[in-house]
Amino acid sequence: MVLIIGGAFQGKLDYAKAEYGLQEKDVFHCDGGSMALDFDKKIINNMQRFVLACVREDIDPRECIDEHADKLHDKIIICDDISQGVVPMDATEREWREMTGRCLVHLGQQADKVIRVFCGIPEVIKGE
Repeated sequence: MVLIIGGAFQGKLDYAKAEYGLQEKDVFHCDGGSMALDFDKKIINNMQRFVLACVREDIDPRECIDEHADKLHDKIIICDDISQGVVPMDATEREWREMTGRCLVHLGQQADKVIRVFCGIPEVIKGE
């Protein structure tokens, strides 16, 4: 598994498609309204929205990730790092922020490679 993290609109998806020779048809975009994941796609984009859907349903997203570990091992997972900045006043948004961070720790431990993209520039922080 490859985990690509970074702030919003920092070029994570463009980097993943270019680096791994993939196209838009290879990307599943999480929408935040559903916990569904399309494991037929190579890239799972906006994982933070999947986490939000889990939080709204009072489900620990790490358990969902573990349930599907066999289907995620060959995927590229892209997630916004929403842990920095102003702490939200809304309780659900605070829980979402915390669970996204916890999921990134969980995924980072399982990933073969972790890449942080900032200003379109990739930095490998785990793996080669």
